[in-house]
Amino acid sequence: MADLKALAEAVIKGDQATAVSVTKAALSEGMAPKSILDEGLIAGMDVIGDRFKKNEVYIPEVLIAARAMKTAMEVLEPELVKAGVQPIGKLVIGTVQGDLHDIGKNLVAMMLKGAGFEVIDLGVDVSPAKFVEEAKSKNAQLVGMSALLTTTMPGMEKTIKALQEAGVKAKVMVGGAPVTQGFAEKIGAQGYAPDAASAVDTAKSLVA
Repeated sequence: MADLKALAEAVIKGDQATAVSVTKAALSEGMAPKSILDEGLIAGMDVIGDRFKKNEVYIPEVLIAARAMKTAMEVLEPELVKAGVQPIGKLVIGTVQGDLHDIGKNLVAMMLKGAGFEVIDLGVDVSPAKFVEEAKSKNAQLVGMSALLTTTMPGMEKTIKALQEAGVKAKVMVGGAPVTQGFAEKIGAQGYAPDAASAVDTAKSLVA
């Protein structure tokens, strides 16, 4: 029997080869794709997220773990689709207009994928119109926005207004170094996260 604890451990260690081989073995043995996802990949990323919150691991370790999870997900995804497994939520994410920083945003996107969300990453320098268009066309439940510069933070408020005017019902979560809970509340965002691991908790609570 393929060992899902070994799969979780491979994700934690960032061991891509083992993560892929255990995923393939589990599928060939007829294990349910959802069990492989929940008890293997997500379980591993949960441990990493928890350690990241406690400052026991840092961004490089998280990125390495997320990469291992991503390579295993490439094997698993077609089987999840065939089995009709739905993501726990759908999120459109991007760095706001005028801002080209993406490390934090990429980390949040990876952690959310690792938690079972479908993530549509729009990249950097994303206009309010683009956020609206993608949130509408993808029927997203959440819109995530990141800013690293104080000068680009107003782009978040503009985007929220554009989403409201377009009648988009998605809930908005914001983050980035200069962003605070107070700022999030002031501009009408429903969620704020100080780091990538907390972003997963925020996203889960917003779609619950």
